[in-house]
Amino acid sequence: MLIAIGVSVVVVLGILIAAVRILPEYERGVIFRLGRAIGVKGPGLILLIPLVDKMRRVSLRTIVLDIPPQDVITKDNVSMKVNAVNYFRVVDPMKAIIEVEDFLYATGQLAQTTLRAVVGQVELDEVLSDRDVINRRLQEILDLHTDPWGIKVSQVELKDVDLPKEMQRSIARQAEAERDRRAKIILAKAEEMAAQHLRNAADILGQDPVAVQLRFMQTLIEITGPNNTTTIVPIPVDLISNMMDMFRRRRSEAETEQDVRKAGD
Repeated sequence: MLIAIGVSVVVVLGILIAAVRILPEYERGVIFRLGRAIGVKGPGLILLIPLVDKMRRVSLRTIVLDIPPQDVITKDNVSMKVNAVNYFRVVDPMKAIIEVEDFLYATGQLAQTTLRAVVGQVELDEVLSDRDVINRRLQEILDLHTDPWGIKVSQVELKDVDLPKEMQRSIARQAEAERDRRAKIILAKAEEMAAQHLRNAADILGQDPVAVQLRFMQTLIEITGPNNTTTIVPIPVDLISNMMDMFRRRRSEAETEQDVRKAGD
């Protein structure tokens, strides 16, 4: 009698253990009854019919899928290796279990092929400078193809772009040439601005001769600072002009007298 009671207790405990499931908040259970899907349950306590019901657990948390490096040839025939990371989550557990055999593996393979296809349609400069555009295009394509599986792709990010050594040197030379070009343009603009300001200053100083003299004296003060032993004696420009005019007159008079003498002889 006791043995029968003990066996009954063990059987009941086994049935309870097989029938009771507890799912956390981030999981759902897809229930199959005799092979037929009857619905999604959870979270919390779930009761199953032993030997009749089977349950597949599906996590609703965001999954971070690392896309391994892919050999890609860009639109301008540059060979490189590109890897990325894919963020997605299951929004419909029923579709994720029924529509695809292994949604995680399928999403990973689809991400690899999409990465090769999208990067192969753009040029190298776009891969290096317009990553946001490429990331958005990858996310849209993956989200479109995984929607029938009940999966929502929230974000795709390019991680690393591995270029050959020769291409890295070429890019470095190109960047150096671009910096030199910008430096020359900035220097030319500075010269243009300086010339314009000098012209404006000359127009203002030319309106008053006294202003020119004051500026001249200020320049002398700046040159002959307190730590400078050089002495500069300013000579008025008018004095030099008068002296040059006097020399010209004397020379002209001398040439006139010489011509008169020659004519008298």
